[in-house]
Amino acid sequence: MTTNYTLKSVLLGAALVPMASMASAEKITIAVGHQSMCTDTYTAGIVVKELGLLEKYLPTDGKYADAEYDVSWADYSSGGPITNQMLANKLNFGVMGDYPLIVNGAKFQETESLRTLYVAGTGYNLKGSGNAIVVPVDSDIYSIDQLEGKAVSTPVGSAAWGMLLKAMQDNEIPTGDYVLKNQSPAVGAANIAAGKIDAHSDFCPWSEIMEFRGTGRKIYDGSETGVPYLHGVVVREDFAVEYPEVVEAFIKAVWEAGEWIREDPMQAVTLMEGWTGVEKEVLYLYFSEGGHLTLEPSIKQEWVDALKFNHGVLVKEKAIPPLDFDAWITEDYLKAAYADLGVDYEADKAVMVDPAVANKGLPMEIWHSRDGVSSFGTMPEFLKAMAEIRATAALVNATYVYDVETGLKLFGKTAFWVKSGEEYATFLRKGEAETYASETGGTLVSFDEAIADFIAEG
Repeated sequence: MTTNYTLKSVLLGAALVPMASMASAEKITIAVGHQSMCTDTYTAGIVVKELGLLEKYLPTDGKYADAEYDVSWADYSSGGPITNQMLANKLNFGVMGDYPLIVNGAKFQETESLRTLYVAGTGYNLKGSGNAIVVPVDSDIYSIDQLEGKAVSTPVGSAAWGMLLKAMQDNEIPTGDYVLKNQSPAVGAANIAAGKIDAHSDFCPWSEIMEFRGTGRKIYDGSETGVPYLHGVVVREDFAVEYPEVVEAFIKAVWEAGEWIREDPMQAVTLMEGWTGVEKEVLYLYFSEGGHLTLEPSIKQEWVDALKFNHGVLVKEKAIPPLDFDAWITEDYLKAAYADLGVDYEADKAVMVDPAVANKGLPMEIWHSRDGVSSFGTMPEFLKAMAEIRATAALVNATYVYDVETGLKLFGKTAFWVKSGEEYATFLRKGEAETYASETGGTLVSFDEAIADFIAEG
């Protein structure tokens, strides 16, 4: 009873102090956990940090008129450690992928009093691309069913870990039928390059980093799970209740970060390369027109359904506590932030970008080391340009084509190519390429062989 009386007295006394005096004495600490090596967190992480977007939107009037802000950013290799730091009250905000988000909400609800709120998305791929399973580039493994009895590593607790569990369940490969190893993205990628692991499952953009560097090759893409791939923002509920306008400011910063990338993807990926160390050519695969990610913070019903489904995947592995989604997910802060920005939240929420539809007819691209990115409306034009560039011995940073099946943007050098008569088609997976070749009377060819068809003789 003494404690309650003391608290009540403090609150009553505080009510008698002018609001400006309270604010002047208050230092608001804002600690954010993000992942500079996970592309789908950039619009709530590295971009907001480097452009100072959170500071731009932090409230400075009313009870915040004299508030002092202490903003800090902590960079992590995956989402699991962010949740641990939030539980320890060392972070207020966390930015992470779908499965880590679920674990975050469930672990907090498992406590007697602590809670987080899922308040915004960052980006998504409707088909599920972003996670992938990669093998060493010279491996003889080409499909997931060949992983039985093999050693497979993943950052346990990450979105890629959840995708791996789902993929194995779908292909009826029990956990005991392969050796699961917990390896961070950097360690897993190094082991793939050295041939020390049979396969590695990781989140964006690690698979494409390995492809770009020529050390790894995809055998399974997250799009095969049929479940959307998404990342989002969680905040400790106690912080959100005390400082709702700060949460709204964070969401405004997320929204502007997406707009900034869309406005000039080339400038964005160039700057982000400097901030993260991820090659700009890899980032372009994600953030350019037709790229893997749609940057948009609304919480769609489809995302809620996907998160509930993913929770069920983890329950099958007995790896997670229950999660009350209604208590965890809220659009209140999003709607308030959008209203302040003068942006139509419901309009954003209603839009769903399907790469198979949105990317249909988009041009192939060549990133010339000197001339930048050029677009080509037809495959013959693209291959002819590549042949001409090779004839001059000029350097090409990267090339980009699209998967016939999913519409996903691919590196030209890692796509599976099919030549049918005078037509060329590109595929993410070898199996689909072989089926298409059989149906069209075509043959599988290498990227170099396709280019060679356009090299002028004499």
